[in-house]
Amino acid sequence: MFRNFAAVLGATVIFGSMSSVAAAAAISGAGATFPAPIYAKWAESYKASTGIGLNYQAIGSGGGIKQIKARTVDFGASDKPLKPEELAAAGLYQFPTIMGGVVPVVNLPGVQPGQLKLSGALLADIFMGRILKWNDPRIAALNKGVKLPPLPITVVHRSDGSGTSFLFTTYLAMKSPTWASKVGASDAVSWPTGIGGKGNDGVSAFVKQTMGSIGYVEYAYAKQNKATFVLLQNKAGKFVAPAAANFAAAAAGANWPAAPGNYVLLLDQPGASSWPITGASFILVYRSQANAATGASVLKFFDWAYKSGDATAAQLDYVPLPAPVKALVRKQWLANVKAGGKPVYVAR
Repeated sequence: MFRNFAAVLGATVIFGSMSSVAAAAAISGAGATFPAPIYAKWAESYKASTGIGLNYQAIGSGGGIKQIKARTVDFGASDKPLKPEELAAAGLYQFPTIMGGVVPVVNLPGVQPGQLKLSGALLADIFMGRILKWNDPRIAALNKGVKLPPLPITVVHRSDGSGTSFLFTTYLAMKSPTWASKVGASDAVSWPTGIGGKGNDGVSAFVKQTMGSIGYVEYAYAKQNKATFVLLQNKAGKFVAPAAANFAAAAAGANWPAAPGNYVLLLDQPGASSWPITGASFILVYRSQANAATGASVLKFFDWAYKSGDATAAQLDYVPLPAPVKALVRKQWLANVKAGGKPVYVAR
C-alpha cells in the first residue's frame, strides 16, 4: 500500500475500499508530500478500525494552503507553518502532527550513503551554481580520503510550492548571506540553477536517474529509495547523519507553549547530534467550521493518530510529538475550532 501511494503522489488518493457509505464519510485533505507516507499508513489503520477513509491529495504545501483557503477540502497540510498574522487573515488555525528531516541526497559513482560531508555554506553554493564539479577543492577539503569524481553537478529541486523547499531554503538562508539576499527563503523560489521535480517522489526519481545530481527530500523517501544521503555539519560543528534520534535531538528544545499560532521552526538547532534541517508538519483548519460534524471528523482522525500512530511513525523514521505537545494541541482545539460558538470536538 505504501509503495502504491508513493507512485501516485499528486493524484487524489482514497485509502481503503470505497462503498457509497464510506465515500460519504471520507475526510478530504490536500497538501504536503513530506508527511504523506505516514498519513497513508495512519489512514489505512484508521479505515480498518472506524470505516472512515481519507481522501488526501499530496500536491505540496503550497497547493494545500490554496485548497484550504478555497474551502475545497476539510483540511490543508503544510510543512511551511503560516505566521500568526496570515492565519488570522484567513480565519485559520494550525497544529503540528509529526516531525521529520529534510535530507540532501546525491547520485555519485563510488560514493556510499553517509560518506560525503557538506556544510550549510557549501550546500548553498552548490544550489546557487557557484560550485560546478564534485571534485571542487572546497568539497575535497571536507572529504579527505573520498574519491570525488570530476563530474558536473546537476542540482535537482522542487518544481511545486513546497514546505520541504521552505525548510531547505530557510536553512540555506541561515547559513549563507548570499543565498539570503539573492534567492531567499520560501516554499517557492527562483532557483539559480537545476531541474525541477514534482513532490518528494519527483525529486527522488530525478536524482536516482541523473549521475552527478544532488537534491533534497524528506527522510522517508530517502530511506525508501535507499538514496545516498550526505552528512551535514550542524550548529555544534559535528557532521551528523539523518536519523530519527537526530531529528528528535533538534526538536528537544522547541518551546511550543510560547509559540503564537504554533509557529515553530526546528532549523540549525544546538546540540551535538541535532540534524540541522528538521521540521514539523502542520494541519490547517478553519477556526469557524461551517459543518460541525466535518470539523469533528478531522480532529478525531488526528487525535486517533496522536494516540495510536506513534509506533508506525517511528517505523517510517518520523518523530512523534512529545506527549505535552499533544496535550497542548488538544486544549487548543477546544478554543480554536468551533461551530456556532461551540467546540466541534472534545478529546477524551
